[in-house]
Amino acid sequence: MNEFALLNTFRKLFDGTKYKHRDSSLGDLVASQLYEDLVSLGRSKNLVARVQAHERVVNLSNRAVGKPSRRGDGTLGELVPTAVAITEAGLLVARGEVANIEIGAETKILAKAMIKQIDRVIGDLLRQIEEFRSTGGKPICVGIVGINCAPNYTSYEGEREWPTNGKKHKHPIQEAEEAESRLISRAAPSFDEFQVIRFRATNVKPFPFEWADYDQTAKEYSALLVRLSREYDQRFP
Repeated sequence: MNEFALLNTFRKLFDGTKYKHRDSSLGDLVASQLYEDLVSLGRSKNLVARVQAHERVVNLSNRAVGKPSRRGDGTLGELVPTAVAITEAGLLVARGEVANIEIGAETKILAKAMIKQIDRVIGDLLRQIEEFRSTGGKPICVGIVGINCAPNYTSYEGEREWPTNGKKHKHPIQEAEEAESRLISRAAPSFDEFQVIRFRATNVKPFPFEWADYDQTAKEYSALLVRLSREYDQRFP
């Protein structure tokens, strides 16, 4: 297969453009690409066949119809019989309303001030698992967290700039290792699969982006896709 859709989409959030950290749709965008990669890999014949028949779709609202819940970033489930599957050019998986959740993915991106917000991020991740499972069935829960390892970073609030200084406002590289350690120990065990995406982005013109180690990240992610495909066939034969 070509470059993974999820990793490519993640890169485009930063590469050559200002990252909008308050845009909640960005997590949805990244998480939805998980299903594109699963179908492209083709290891789960059940999933591929159901997606091609438009029986399984990525949820437009990230909630199961008739099941109140906190929204997740990317969910896949069985299309509501009275709903219409919406196809989009260039995408393998259609969109639509779902009756249940078979796979739920939650995405978080830590670009700066990681330790300050780590408890909230972990709490959000754990609460989302509860929400996925509250809809019934046995959904496969996937956590995806981006961790910035750049030597400096600037965020923006309107016209104001907030650069890190290494002292009161720590640079990403100063906090990345500790943030990942806390996520792995406190959040990852509750998920069926958990992926850390390590990257470097300063969020300063010309907005460069690079992977901390693309080969390792791609290897970890491809292994996740294989395990996820096998787990899907076991839970949803």
